[in-house]
Amino acid sequence: MSTITRTLRNLRRIGLKEYCHQMMNIGDTKAGTYIATDRYGNKYYENQDEELPHKPPTEDAVLRTGQRSWELPEHRENLTASRAAFKTYST
Repeated sequence: MSTITRTLRNLRRIGLKEYCHQMMNIGDTKAGTYIATDRYGNKYYENQDEELPHKPPTEDAVLRTGQRSWELPEHRENLTASRAAFKTYST
């Protein structure tokens, strides 16, 4: 949850229509400059007012390669509630 001043500032920046859309979907207001989209469709924005210690996704070495050492090469389907789901058993 953001402060009332941040909410009003973002309302002025993004407009009433986008403000209502964000409040209905994510319950918070966000404003910034579009930076990049990853392979799963997540969009990254940069806010010019707040300085974060992290680099933007376009400059981060881990995000630029697109894969971390512990990630699988491709997305694996969630098998819950199917015949191939993991089932525990007693020994």
